[in-house]
Amino acid sequence: MKFKITDRKKKIIKRIYRIALILIGIIIIIFNDTFGKLEGFAEFILFYFLILIATICHWLFIQIKSIIRLKNEKSQTELMHLKNQVNPHFFFNMLNNLYGLVEKDSKKAQELILKLSDMMRYSIYEGQNETVLLSEEISYLQNYIELHKMRYHKVIDMQFNIETKDNDYEIMPLLFIILLENAFKHGVENLRDNAYVHINLVAHNNEVKFEIENNFDAIEDNQESGIGLRNLKRRLELVYPKNHTLTITKTDNTYNAKLNINGL
Repeated sequence: MKFKITDRKKKIIKRIYRIALILIGIIIIIFNDTFGKLEGFAEFILFYFLILIATICHWLFIQIKSIIRLKNEKSQTELMHLKNQVNPHFFFNMLNNLYGLVEKDSKKAQELILKLSDMMRYSIYEGQNETVLLSEEISYLQNYIELHKMRYHKVIDMQFNIETKDNDYEIMPLLFIILLENAFKHGVENLRDNAYVHINLVAHNNEVKFEIENNFDAIEDNQESGIGLRNLKRRLELVYPKNHTLTITKTDNTYNAKLNINGL
């Protein structure tokens, strides 16, 4: 994956290389007449000096390029590590719930098992890619919602409004799941009644806007302290350093998160 830091460093490298070539050209112009007059040792020193400058410039170019490569590899490794920390407990919990559903409603269990299988495949395989289609990410979220509806034995006001006006964008995989996961984990799970999760996703003009709001029990107020949200912020910094905003707003019993990605 190519990160923004690489583009900036490449510009610096090219700038240094151009400056070095300009300096060499200036030296040649300044000492042009001298080259025709000096003989022997003095001429050798000047020629050697030019070779030395060229060698140093080439060495600097190689060193800076190596540093950039190492930083880029480090960022890729960190990003992969953060991806792998997407909560696996959900899958274990759903398998346990599906086990109990098999005897009660085998047809419904089969349907949900297929959805869970699609989610696991997406997490394991598509989740390792640099980008995925926005439509694939939406399907992943929809499967997650359907499985959670089965899990909770209570009425949930669940709304997922999708508005895509342009072609399917390519985005970082597993981008929105942490925000949705938090809405269920810290909101729906701790409320006995009147739980709601409202989602709006708009894709237009090379920008994706994702907004999610849920209510929660004020006593269980720890929605911003999880490692998942910290991982999401770090991933956004690595992949969309200047092309994203993440805004979180809390009231006494509601939680709202807005994630905007532009420049797609």
